[in-house]
Amino acid sequence: MELLDKLTILADAAKYDVACTSCGVNRTAVKGQLGDTMKAGICHSFSADGRCITLLKVLFSNVCSYNCSYCVNRRSNDVPRTTFTPRELAELVIGFYRRNYIEGLFLSSAVLKSPDYTTELMCNALQLLRSSYGFRGYIHAKAIPGTSNDLLVRLGVLADRVSLNIELPSSESLRLLAPEKGRESTLGPMAFVRDGIKANYQDKQLSTLKRTRFVPAGQSTQMIVGATPESDYQILKLSSSLYRNMELKRVFFSAYIPVNTDPLLPSGIETPLLREHRLYQADWLMRFYEFNVDEIIGADDPFLDPLVDPKCNWALKHIDQFPAEINKVPYEMLLRIPGIGVRGAKRIAMARRQRSLRFEDLKRLKISLKRAQYFITCNGAYAQGVVFDPTSIYAELAGETKKRRFKGVLDGQLQLLDC
Repeated sequence: MELLDKLTILADAAKYDVACTSCGVNRTAVKGQLGDTMKAGICHSFSADGRCITLLKVLFSNVCSYNCSYCVNRRSNDVPRTTFTPRELAELVIGFYRRNYIEGLFLSSAVLKSPDYTTELMCNALQLLRSSYGFRGYIHAKAIPGTSNDLLVRLGVLADRVSLNIELPSSESLRLLAPEKGRESTLGPMAFVRDGIKANYQDKQLSTLKRTRFVPAGQSTQMIVGATPESDYQILKLSSSLYRNMELKRVFFSAYIPVNTDPLLPSGIETPLLREHRLYQADWLMRFYEFNVDEIIGADDPFLDPLVDPKCNWALKHIDQFPAEINKVPYEMLLRIPGIGVRGAKRIAMARRQRSLRFEDLKRLKISLKRAQYFITCNGAYAQGVVFDPTSIYAELAGETKKRRFKGVLDGQLQLLDC
């Protein structure tokens, strides 16, 4: 098979893996070697079907020995199969990099024979990139659950970020849809990577990379949403636990897309992208806004409101804490006002030391008042035309979401604001 044909098959097979993340690591250029890496880097790349993405996102192989119900590459599917050689993949990456097509690599794989066999081939490809070609760009590698610790060390020294996909939100769902996998085969290696980051493991065989840190950009995971009946509350509880116990950098959510016909899966029903979006917004609140899961959502109402974002929903449920006087409330409360982000809260906290702020000042500070205006006062006064009534506020915010969803349908994509 021609290399371009392999790329077409394996890039298309990788499109369901989520890799939209910044590098999280700095690596300066070195004379005689290729590339560098900036912490906020990775700007663009292209997949085989022409989509603009952050990295060259590709599988090493789509020949799989597992038969997971939800996966397009499962053993029982009749699809074209192929595998790169380590040299082919390394030369492909370097060729694309030299043409300025890409700035880094996202590498995953189906389970070819066994986790260790597949991981060793992936490591060989990355070894060629790092040592033979002197590639210093960003590499995100998906580790395969069940991989041995020795190979995890090698992979973690060669890659900047490592992911171990937890796949589904509960052990019961995993046993049902992916019987060859188990929760422990993921959590065990995940804990090993966590401990390795702290200990800064080194693979002494990689003499040219002795000073390379182990997984310097941290680890992440991904789970499929909607293929099984778990609620948003269960999903966010699991995410919170992973952040706390495994010290993950990110938990990625992937809305279920039916690619197989299977009696164990929802029949032809895609999970709405809006649900995925709301989960990301809630995840953002946990990571950056000092919310805990039980503040965002509860077991008695376990699904996020599709019409208003989680921060607005929290504010409406705690309307007794509003309106918030922008010149007096503490920084922690500024973070909880809908429409005010972390940078905005810092700008407000700094600016109000100098003078009493008005709504005109908030606009100059680049605070979006579209949502914030309903929950704040400046010097005791509301914004012009605003009525502080929870029912009308909910209707206004829900109406804005419906408008954005309609616009998203027209544009062919969901266009929603972050919280």
